Amino acid sequence: MNKKIITIVLALALPLTVAAFPGGHDGDFKGHKGDRVERLAKKLDLSTEQKEQLKQVFDEQQAKREALRQETDQRMQTVLNPEQMAKFEELKKQRHEKWQKRHQERKDRSDD
Repeated sequence: MNKKIITIVLALALPLTVAAFPGGHDGDFKGHKGDRVERLAKKLDLSTEQKEQLKQVFDEQQAKREALRQETDQRMQTVLNPEQMAKFEELKKQRHEKWQKRHQERKDRSDD
């Protein structure tokens, strides 16, 4: 029974965790967001006003992701016992490290 609950929680929470940390920039999202806005500005010939509006949209999106991540963490703590929560945090850490490694490998290939 507990394994089923953990499996369900992980299946629901891990995608949310990934969504909550787009790109894994740990607080450096503004740089990433700025790059995205600049890329769109070039490809879509955006005005200064449009660029500012898109920055606002991305800021709001990030705030919603953070709120969702916090809500998910709080709800998970009501479902999982402390040992399960610790294991879950370790799984998140491993997933993030794996993502960072793949991201760095991709970056290294594109730099060549």
